[in-house]
Amino acid sequence: MRAIRSPGEGDGPWGDPDRPPARVRRTVPVRRRVKAPLSRLRRLLAWAAGAAVLALGPLGAWAFWLEPRSLLVRETTLALPGWPEADRGLRVAVLTDIHAGAPYIDRAKVRRIVDMTNAARPDAVVFLGDLVIQGVKGGRFIPPEDTCAILRDLRAPLGLYAVLGNHDYWLDSRRVADALSGAGFRVLRDEATLVSTAGRSFWIAGANDLMEGTPVLRRTLRGVPEGAPVILLTHNPDIFPSVPARVTLTLAGHTHGGQVSFPILGRLIVPSRYGSRYAIGPVEERGRRMFVATGIGTSMIPVRFRVPPEITLLTLVPAPTP
Repeated sequence: MRAIRSPGEGDGPWGDPDRPPARVRRTVPVRRRVKAPLSRLRRLLAWAAGAAVLALGPLGAWAFWLEPRSLLVRETTLALPGWPEADRGLRVAVLTDIHAGAPYIDRAKVRRIVDMTNAARPDAVVFLGDLVIQGVKGGRFIPPEDTCAILRDLRAPLGLYAVLGNHDYWLDSRRVADALSGAGFRVLRDEATLVSTAGRSFWIAGANDLMEGTPVLRRTLRGVPEGAPVILLTHNPDIFPSVPARVTLTLAGHTHGGQVSFPILGRLIVPSRYGSRYAIGPVEERGRRMFVATGIGTSMIPVRFRVPPEITLLTLVPAPTP
């Protein structure tokens, strides 16, 4: 199944330009932990309230069964200032928050992820963290080695790249990193690598997880020459205010798009100190650009409503010259 829609909300491909810019944190290293604006109890109560509403009637079947078990490829074209003409049309498949072992994310679903990604024929594949899940209702733990034995069949001529998420750290960051490496991913932990082949040349950098890994962006970008195009991979989008302007595009996951988006009420819970600002899709602040992918799995409660599981396929092109 394929759907084409820019997941950002508001005018233009980068969302609402009238929102005030977020406060920029200029110091690095970035703080290790970010406290969510809602306590755990309030978050659970909000989820419970949303679940109760959805459980009434056909919406319950859609939110707890049909939508979370679905999977689509969503294509978006991003026009990026500073992106080289030689790399026009680069296709990047973004996988994030697979949470293998969550409800509806069994080994067969991981195989489907691989098949649909390969069918999209991306130039590169990036994974933005949270391969695993612990303790989700209705799920069953799948070892990262088992998941990566299937992900090993992913194909992309420019390679596979990954960073780790908070759930990966909670299990065992070294174990998950080793499993991803065994599947052919280059796991980036506050480091960058040059991608140069067949006339294309750009950098992919990866930051440690904001919640658990203490990212140091100065170290992450240390080897990247000034003015070189660079894509920064991070699990948590809350790092974005600290990302320097020389980063061409930041890619993030973690939020699941809130998993639930009600008409009028919007997204009840987004695991971000910025609320819905970094929940989903393209973001532009002070000339810097980020794309937040909604991912595939679920956490806390196995529900998705108007935020379907998706493989994000980005096509990168240079922005028009003013």
